Amino acid sequence: MAETFIVPEGVFRSRADKALAAAFPEHSRTAWQRALDRGCVKRGEDVLGRRDEVNTGDTLILEPPEVTPTNLQPAAIPLDVLFEDEHLLVVNKPAGMVVHPGAGTKGDTLVHALLAHCAGGLSGIGGVERPGIVHRLDRETTGAIVVAKTDSAHRGLAEQFAERDLHKEYLAIVSGIPRLLSGTVDKPIDRDQRHRHRMAIAEGGRPARTDWQLLEKFETAKVSLLNCVIHTGRTHQVRIHLKSIGHPLAGDRVYGWRPHNANLPIAPERVMLHAFKLQFTHPISGSDLDLEAPIPPDMSELLSTMRQQ
Repeated sequence: MAETFIVPEGVFRSRADKALAAAFPEHSRTAWQRALDRGCVKRGEDVLGRRDEVNTGDTLILEPPEVTPTNLQPAAIPLDVLFEDEHLLVVNKPAGMVVHPGAGTKGDTLVHALLAHCAGGLSGIGGVERPGIVHRLDRETTGAIVVAKTDSAHRGLAEQFAERDLHKEYLAIVSGIPRLLSGTVDKPIDRDQRHRHRMAIAEGGRPARTDWQLLEKFETAKVSLLNCVIHTGRTHQVRIHLKSIGHPLAGDRVYGWRPHNANLPIAPERVMLHAFKLQFTHPISGSDLDLEAPIPPDMSELLSTMRQQ
């Protein structure tokens, strides 16, 4: 339904996209630019473009753009939902599930599952009916991941990630036993120049910081359980940082895990990394959310067996 908007006092020869973004902060400037490009804003009979200027007292007619259906097919894949409302949800992602469709993926990603789970509840992210992915977990990594249902929630979450206002903790089973009880790895990360599918510690790379703490050590198995708090969200960050201090993740053959360096009672079939805690501010209500994802069965079984050795 069309909405009438009168440009408020103090606006003089302002670009339409800028004036609308200031008046309706729940929608990004980019979203308003898309709406203007689609002819959704008029002044009288004139259709305004993003660069057209508006002034105090101008009467604008705002036609909400239609949300374009996604070309992805929903998949009825069960999800372990930790929190959900009309704006967002937090899911405990299982091992083996890819977050977003890409080259080589099939119709079984988290996005496909969310399209089925949220059927009728997505208002459109960037004009497309799809869930808003603001961060990712590796295919083999389990744990909490937050997803936006609306454009405004997506924008608010993205801002928190950009400002590093979220708190994320991981549980990691690693090779060896650290000499210290805790530490910090503050090393930049970039694409590995020799193996483009990997990341690496690289001078001039993007800043990355991981704080770690020893939770439990298993002398017989020659491995440890660490808690890791990440202050940045670089690809493979925990895996690379722990490898750099001589403690690669159990099961992580890409980044240095070698089975003969440990004495595990159960051979891990994946990287033993779990995003177990996620704390952030709800982008719409402003309430504080503190969520924990239960430890997955394979990781729990391995820990239980080692505690009995």
